[in-house]
Amino acid sequence: MPGRAHGPGGCQGPCLDSLPGALEFHLDVADPWLEAFRYNKWANLKLLDVCARLTDQQLQLTSPGTYGSIAATLLHLVAAEQRYIKRLGGSKPELSEKSEFPGVTALREHAQRSGEELMSLALRVNPAHTTQDVADEGGTFVVSHWVPIVQAIHHGNDHRTHICTILGQNGIDYGDLDVWAFARTAGGYVPLVDARPEC
Repeated sequence: MPGRAHGPGGCQGPCLDSLPGALEFHLDVADPWLEAFRYNKWANLKLLDVCARLTDQQLQLTSPGTYGSIAATLLHLVAAEQRYIKRLGGSKPELSEKSEFPGVTALREHAQRSGEELMSLALRVNPAHTTQDVADEGGTFVVSHWVPIVQAIHHGNDHRTHICTILGQNGIDYGDLDVWAFARTAGGYVPLVDARPEC
């Protein structure tokens, strides 16, 4: 089966209520944002690695209710991420949905860089600061910096889900891309070791 379910809900991880109450976590205010963008980068790169094994024909697969083909969705995902970076005062976008699909390898390089830049911005951007933004439908708006920060996380999850839907409907395994899987690789979700001496 493509992907892996974690419980009756499909993507449900372990219930936090089951964790020992004595465990305490001490995080600075910026840490959750940093880890959110670290996860975003990890999930993007892992999905791009899956898509790097697809044929050109498979990259054109799509499903009803999704953004478009796998190739178009990957390009949109990374191009939009670069635009969020610009809104937060970072580097200028290098990709556009109007561009020709550059290939998965090139997109992975872009995603690596944009992922690192978002992590850097997460530590130094003041969410309360504002900038002016021209909407696609016209008009200029004052946008608080927390908006592109939150949107970048939502947008990545949204379109990775689109791609995983297409892969799953076509019988292509994509592994685990949820936060629980990331936490296991990042040391944020580890089994308790029974310290009792052996008899």
